[in-house]
Amino acid sequence: MALDFTLVQLRYFQEVARRENMTEAAKQLNVTQSAISTAMAQLERTIGLDLFIRQKNRSVVLSPAGKRFLAEVASFLEASEALGETAQGLSRSLSGSLTVGVFSPIAPTRLPLIHDEFAKRYPDVQVTYLEADLEELQRAVTAGDCDLALTYMLGPTGRFDTFLLDVVEPHVLVSRNHRLAGGGQPKPVRLSELADEDYIQLDLPFSRQYYDELFRIAGIVPKTRHSFSGYETLRSFVAMGHGYSLLSQSVSSGTYIGLQTVDVPLLDDFPSIDLAVIWPSGVRLSRRGKAFCEVSKEVLGAAVKQ
Repeated sequence: MALDFTLVQLRYFQEVARRENMTEAAKQLNVTQSAISTAMAQLERTIGLDLFIRQKNRSVVLSPAGKRFLAEVASFLEASEALGETAQGLSRSLSGSLTVGVFSPIAPTRLPLIHDEFAKRYPDVQVTYLEADLEELQRAVTAGDCDLALTYMLGPTGRFDTFLLDVVEPHVLVSRNHRLAGGGQPKPVRLSELADEDYIQLDLPFSRQYYDELFRIAGIVPKTRHSFSGYETLRSFVAMGHGYSLLSQSVSSGTYIGLQTVDVPLLDDFPSIDLAVIWPSGVRLSRRGKAFCEVSKEVLGAAVKQ
């Protein structure tokens, strides 16, 4: 006997399970809380299972049966989406929505170029972006707030599948008048050569730990003078001569205050950073997501490592 549940009910169930709160799920799905409650009650009656353990303030946790059902629902919804994309592919068109997270320091220089090309090729795909730090991006991808994210592979990345776009190396950032600037054509240096100078720290989750590790490898303790989460604030302070910094993202030498910075290569054998597109491990990437990966690869001109 066939069970009379709907795709809408299953999508609602998946979102409630993800949020563990019916009110929050309703906000995310842009429906009323009563619509969510009614759909969940109907779904439980239809399948004859209590999927949730209700708590106070509309909070819920999955019952043991709910956890098993969620695994099957996830696979079913992926198959449903694949079927829709197959039908869509028969007309060789690509449409729908795509939410992409992007690491804030790399967004200004890389994202506009990617979006411009993607919009030209796939004008019927509605793309929205979430600009955030690495920790927030990983949280957003895991929670389903983003379909995928353009980011550095730092922090706990084992729970994500990846599409590698580029490999970036760390460098020292100094003012145009710094002794190591070389008139804009600097020679490579070792980090230890700056041990006695003031350091301006990029204070973002996972990024900070990465640069701290470089100092540890070099065997020096930085003289941290300032700490900023704002990328351009940091660059302006460096341009003013208030200290040096370590970065991985190269941008134009200009700053908001009209002064220039210089990227100085490092001789140290430091670990590089992978720039990649990520999405939850085991989740089938949509055709829209695959297209975004391919366009990003072409625009950035980087070969993907196998």
